[in-house]
Amino acid sequence: MFAATAMRSLRFLQILRMVRMDRRGGSWKLLSSVVKAHSKELITAWYIGFLALIFASFLVYQAEKDENSKDFETFADALWWGLITLTTIGYGEKVPITWLGRLIASVFAILGISFFALPAGILGSGFALKVQEQHRQKHFARRRMPAAYLLQCMWRCYAADKNSRSVATWKPHLRTQNQSKKSKTRISSSPKLSRRQTFRSRLGGSVKTS
Repeated sequence: MFAATAMRSLRFLQILRMVRMDRRGGSWKLLSSVVKAHSKELITAWYIGFLALIFASFLVYQAEKDENSKDFETFADALWWGLITLTTIGYGEKVPITWLGRLIASVFAILGISFFALPAGILGSGFALKVQEQHRQKHFARRRMPAAYLLQCMWRCYAADKNSRSVATWKPHLRTQNQSKKSKTRISSSPKLSRRQTFRSRLGGSVKTS
């Protein structure tokens, strides 16, 4: 019986198939990138909220423990009250009785709400900026290829213009071609020397050509 009930309860894990639907969407990648980009702000907000939780729980416990309150018998009870209060859940099962405890609870409730609400605002603004950046990148990617084609066409028209005097056009290329042709014709028109004559010319002697 226990094995059968365990196997039936494992059917709930089929809901994990929904995670496979998000492979192309990239929601988890987007979430992780936003958290990494704003990690310092999130850590600072959580750290200050944690300190406010500890101080509020300790002060309320010190104010309520002398009144023999059943709600704050231990510091763990006060810590549970502080967590429920500062996170704005508010079950209402534990309430301070003394005026000092209520005053401390009111002050730290206002401070705690502001710091515990900061991560939601940080993540919301991070998501908005990330989505805006993705739209901007898509917009630039659409315009990149037409801009490259336009620059290529303009440069080809400028380089093919015969009246252009720019050094970066096709004229220097033609000059080098003409110079190479002239040098080749000079080499071909010069008389061929034998090995002995070339050796004498290297030594500095006169060479007689027939």
